Amino acid sequence: MRDLGWDGYFNARDLGGLPTSFSATGSTLFGRVARGPRRELLTEAGWQDAQRWGLGAIVDLRCAYEVGARDGDPDVAAETSTIVAVVNAPTEDQDDEEFRAVCFPILDSPLYWRHNWRILPELVLDALTAIAAAPRGVLVDCSAGRDRTGMISALLLSNAGVSPDDVAADYAESVRAMVGAQTHAPTLDRQAGWSADEVTNWIAQTGPIVADIAADVDGAFAAIGASADLRNRLRALLTR
Repeated sequence: MRDLGWDGYFNARDLGGLPTSFSATGSTLFGRVARGPRRELLTEAGWQDAQRWGLGAIVDLRCAYEVGARDGDPDVAAETSTIVAVVNAPTEDQDDEEFRAVCFPILDSPLYWRHNWRILPELVLDALTAIAAAPRGVLVDCSAGRDRTGMISALLLSNAGVSPDDVAADYAESVRAMVGAQTHAPTLDRQAGWSADEVTNWIAQTGPIVADIAADVDGAFAAIGASADLRNRLRALLTR
């Protein structure tokens, strides 16, 4: 039920359906927040699928220069791809010298997440604020839907009371989904050509990193500078 079969759009999931004690329903709510890769992968039919899901807005975590159609993307009418408001809220400043030096070598690993909000907390805060302000039915996307989107999804889910192990499992789903896929990432994506064994080994290495970050969600939001009100609004997106 969590996997979104929007045409042309792999590695897309609803953040609903994960156990949490914060919600009267016992799990995060469906139809509120989705995660996925670059929206340019959606076909005409895929956009219709997204509308049926209830797509109301998109928060795009990419830098401005990354946005736009690339070779191999489906042909979509201009009016189709503008049916919902898109907020560009990049979590990275790829011209920042410290970010480049520290994070570029590990941009396909959750090892960079803490560095991202240590070096550029205001950008991560802006992205979270945009999600909180968006209509319900918000898609959070980046290039692969795995790393930047993975970081933000981990914060959203852990803030909503999802267990660290389940947050790590959600990240692992995106790792598996993106193997062999061209991501148009700003740096070389070494995962694109991995074998099944390499993927399994990577998840074994990185799963504990994601779980550790999720377990320290209070510390993460404090480092980002998020207010209690913002955290409550983000939690209300996924729970009731």
